[in-house]
Amino acid sequence: MSRNGQERDRRFGTAILVGQFVMPRGTAFAEHWHPDHQLLCSERGLLRIRSEHGTWLLPPSLALWIPAHVPHATASEGDAVMRGVFVDPESCPHIGWRDPTVVAVTPLLHALVVHLDRTDLTPEARSRAEPVLLDELRPVPVTSVAVPEPRDPRARAVAEALRARPADGRALAAYGGQVGASARTLARLFVAETGLGFGQWRERLRMQAALPYLVEGLPVEAVARRVGYASASSFTAAFHRVVGVTPRQYFPR
Repeated sequence: MSRNGQERDRRFGTAILVGQFVMPRGTAFAEHWHPDHQLLCSERGLLRIRSEHGTWLLPPSLALWIPAHVPHATASEGDAVMRGVFVDPESCPHIGWRDPTVVAVTPLLHALVVHLDRTDLTPEARSRAEPVLLDELRPVPVTSVAVPEPRDPRARAVAEALRARPADGRALAAYGGQVGASARTLARLFVAETGLGFGQWRERLRMQAALPYLVEGLPVEAVARRVGYASASSFTAAFHRVVGVTPRQYFPR
């Protein structure tokens, strides 16, 4: 699949093409792939990118490098503006990432993306800026925030209830009468169908639920309460455990 009909003008040796997409709440691009590498950035709002390698939620401080030909789907969490940076694989043989890789959007990287989005750049100016952008890509230890969905209708009913109320701290036994299964059966189903124990699954779900609040700028203390943590410190520890960085590292101010 092509990248939304946009074609690089190879007459001028252009290696990088930048596209900007306004994505109102609920906008989604179904699974597709590109012949070029793609760097997906959020200019504003939160983006959800899903592939067979995982699911990532990207604020403006992070971008995702998606190697050429890797199928992926993209959606907005709330209103967002996405920039897609398409990179000719021949221009960056030194970048050997085979799987999607999260990189930091430094002030310089952001400025270069905006710079290369201009339509009045001379070929010479563009050819000078493109290698600098590629040199500025710095991986960060952020992991996929995937929350697998159980298939069994009893476990799925529990999952749906928690998606609606992530702060609900009740044990599995409290759901038994509602869904017609014992706590032991539900615990077994979560492990078998999601690969995670129930506690781990709920922790991941809470981190996903927290991200839209964090991107809106809510204080960590308020976000912690909304997703079921008694203190900012316990929430921060859980966030670091699941995501790989702290909330303030994920959303630098």
